[in-house]
Amino acid sequence: MPSSLHKLSAVGLKSLPSGKHEDGGGLRFVRRKDGTTAWVFRFTIHGRRREMGLGPYPDVSLKAAREIATEFRQQARRGIDPIAKREAEKREAIRNLHMLQDIAQDCFEARKAELKGDGTAGRWFSPLEIHILPKLGRMPIAEVDQISVRDTLAPIWHEKAETARKAANRLNLVLKHAAALGLNVDLQAVDKARALLGKQRHEAKNIPALPWQDVPTFYASLGQGVTELALRLLILTGVRSAPVRYATPDQIDLDARIWTIPAELVKSRKGATGDFRVPLTDKAVKVVEEALRHGGGVLFPGQRGKPISDMTMSKLMRDRGMAARPHGFRSSLRTWAEETGQPYEVAETALGHVVGNSVERAYQRSDLIEKRRVLMAAWADHVTGNGEAEVVSIIGVRG
Repeated sequence: MPSSLHKLSAVGLKSLPSGKHEDGGGLRFVRRKDGTTAWVFRFTIHGRRREMGLGPYPDVSLKAAREIATEFRQQARRGIDPIAKREAEKREAIRNLHMLQDIAQDCFEARKAELKGDGTAGRWFSPLEIHILPKLGRMPIAEVDQISVRDTLAPIWHEKAETARKAANRLNLVLKHAAALGLNVDLQAVDKARALLGKQRHEAKNIPALPWQDVPTFYASLGQGVTELALRLLILTGVRSAPVRYATPDQIDLDARIWTIPAELVKSRKGATGDFRVPLTDKAVKVVEEALRHGGGVLFPGQRGKPISDMTMSKLMRDRGMAARPHGFRSSLRTWAEETGQPYEVAETALGHVVGNSVERAYQRSDLIEKRRVLMAAWADHVTGNGEAEVVSIIGVRG
């Protein structure tokens, strides 16, 4: 053993007085005047003298301190700064300890601006919250692999295929978000889990819709409560439930009989941008006027003046023993339009669908509002029992 190393002894450490005591090779034992102790390693790197703490005694024994000092001394000889290396390892460890639930929430916050109503409906986050986070939420995101994802999705992979697909897609976005934050993640974990789970057996089903011939009977059964008024407007306009729930008085021009739905509440339509105008029939105007009697910031307020929940209208129909759901009225309207000979372009535009290819859309920039006004008036007559299912000619009406 070189005389320049291992100058101290384990027995003698306890009786050393206050001061700095060299063990050799840069390792130093320090006893402060208050009685506390510490190990310090001193080294030279790139011509610069540095020192670093190795921990207190007796938490770090003489033997352990020597082993650590030997490792750091070898690093310094190879031109590696032990302090910089240790700090880098700490940062890496901290990054890898980020839990999935925290990154998922951060990802959700970052995406809110592109979601309807800043994601308050919960549709974006709920697949994660219900099916992923209860099992994997407290797992460091660096440990999320295809096996953990497979085991989490397996119970719903075939039985709730669409839900499982959404949950997998959301998790994939969270992993990409983590990678953008500089965290160590497996970006292929979800795809590899899909390969392990295999092809889904479940076939997607269309949302149940009420036959268009039965819509008048259902409409006539609705009262004047907030939820029933919301359903009335949804049926008469053919829009999705979110725009109805988040409808506000300032979106509606009763004089022009136009409801302008903000772009953020319009479901993404490839090739379409901006707000969406909806013509209001006489019947729809009466529903709006009745809704305005409730006052408040939204037409259809729920608890504490906030918009009614995403499930409120569905619950009303479910409580009546109906299989059909609110979204299905769009199908009822579209089928009625087909059966009664309404022009394809007008019917599709009424539902907010994009018609034609990019070249056709470049020349056809009208939203066919006046033609849609005629179509929706005929639909309203059918819904309210004021008209038959006759073909309504709207040829020649300018859009």
